[in-house]
Parts: sequence; structure tokens; C-alpha cells
Amino acid sequence: MLENIADDSDIRTIEMTPQPVPDDYLQAMQIADQEAEKSIGEYMLLSWYDRDRDFESPQHSSECHLDSATPGYVDYALYHGARLKIDIQQGRFVFFYLPVEL
Repeated sequence: MLENIADDSDIRTIEMTPQPVPDDYLQAMQIADQEAEKSIGEYMLLSWYDRDRDFESPQHSSECHLDSATPGYVDYALYHGARLKIDIQQGRFVFFYLPVEL
């Protein structure tokens, strides 16, 4: 039986379809980082997902979520205070950020 999906209602989501299309994760991360800085100022990247390579960070975080509807990288972000989600190309690349408060 699947567990409930985690509540991400406190996270602002920005969906982006940049042109030209990013070639890879590194280009997508540069785009997302620029948007995060513009949106929340100084930030910390908490977690991310690269669908092209089916790779996430923190690595292996979904291994503990095999019976869950929430991927591990999402759960990690939610429980570590993420406030911004940047979704590039409808889930191709997803980044979660936490604003750094000075």
C-alpha cells in the first residue's frame, strides 16, 4: 500500500521551458541556480533529480521510499526546509532550494 504523498504546499514552484533546451544536467542547474538567486536571494541547493540519467541527489534517497508515492529527493527537500522548487521541462530536471537567512 502506498503512503500519503508528502505535503509540498509551502514550496513555491517555478516551471521553466528554457530555449534553447539545456543539453544536460549542468546547463539545467545553471539556469535553475540563476532563477533561484533571482527569486530567493542567497540559496542552498538541497536536492535534485535528472530524469535523463535517472539520477538523484542525495544519492539513493529513493531506496528508502520504494513503497511511497513520494520520491526520496522530494521527501529530503521537504524535511530539510525547501522553499523553492524549479522544474525544468516538465520534470526532466527538478531542483529544490532553501533560502539562506543571514
